Amino acid sequence: MAIFELPQLYRDVKAEAQAVAAEVAPFAAEADESSEVHGPTLAILRSSRLCELMVPSAYGGRFERVDPLAVCVAREVCMKASAHLDALLALQGIGSYAIAVGGSETQRRTWLPRVASGESLAALALTEPEAGSDLKAITTTLRPATPGGDEFLLSGNKSFISNAPSADLFTVLAREPAPEGDGEDSYSMVLVPADAPGVQVSPTPEIMAPHVLGEVEFRDVVLPADNRLGPAGKGFAHVFATLSVFRSSVAGAAVGLMEGALEVAARHAAERHQFGRPLVRLGSVANLLADSWVDLESSRLLAYRAADTARLDPATTLDYSSLAKLAATEAAGRVVDRCVQVMGRWGLIKGSRIEQYYRQARPMRLYEGASEVLRLGIANRLCRDILEQDMPGDAQD
Repeated sequence: MAIFELPQLYRDVKAEAQAVAAEVAPFAAEADESSEVHGPTLAILRSSRLCELMVPSAYGGRFERVDPLAVCVAREVCMKASAHLDALLALQGIGSYAIAVGGSETQRRTWLPRVASGESLAALALTEPEAGSDLKAITTTLRPATPGGDEFLLSGNKSFISNAPSADLFTVLAREPAPEGDGEDSYSMVLVPADAPGVQVSPTPEIMAPHVLGEVEFRDVVLPADNRLGPAGKGFAHVFATLSVFRSSVAGAAVGLMEGALEVAARHAAERHQFGRPLVRLGSVANLLADSWVDLESSRLLAYRAADTARLDPATTLDYSSLAKLAATEAAGRVVDRCVQVMGRWGLIKGSRIEQYYRQARPMRLYEGASEVLRLGIANRLCRDILEQDMPGDAQD
């Protein structure tokens, strides 16, 4: 269905992901209704080499640096087949990328090969009960265990953390209080093994599209000083680096969801007859399908463009990844709604593929940047770029 051809390297990644998706397909519906890790799906992912896409080659990965376009393409295929498969794959990168960019050589060699093989599951712990989009409001704290000592205590609560019940490691954003009267608090990332004493995981309330989620409490977890990822105060740099590489892949997943839903609806419209003709011959139905294909293909092009830009220079391209994520996830909501409309009552059947797509599309507009928050950043970037173009010095060049 696509109207854009990827270079051969990425077509190979796509074919690899399609082979994995085909293996998962017989029980995808079951996996997608599970809020626990689905064993057969995880086993197939581990037996493949897809998790290697999430780690640099020096530590068991596929490419010298994580390639956002390869991740985008793989997620597109996986999400079309199974939201559960997509989440398991994506979180290997999202949960471990701070180690790749900020960890010590020991941390990288200890953990990243396990992530690349799927042996260890990773999780990124940012959100808290009272801090969602406003991460500067987090209250999870990292303090010296003793004055001048080489250990820290991590205390606080993280909420709605993907993979939490099954994770083997957490990368955690924490606040480091400034010494009294000595400047502002800073924010750091720390690596926390899931089996560290004091780590407690409890269930998150079920959401409309089942997902492996958990509430995580850190009860004075003792961490060696070298479990901090990079220097103190670099936590947001690691968060932004992760988002720069992986946010465009959310757009890729949204493209896969749209493609899957549109195929189901188009097949129904071509095969079902009303008023003596196929549904697709009715103008109102044709409009729904045509508008959906426009949304799909325009989202695909923007997703690939943003991911390729992030591949070349991830440090400066977060706004473009935000553009792609915003456009594709909003489009996915429109497309699946149209597809349900095309299918009429058949689109309402609980447990059907189209009904699953409908529920799965909605959370995508919230995670890894809610649409409203993304719009703020995008608008600011637009105005900044326009003002820079208007600078007198630029006009003279």
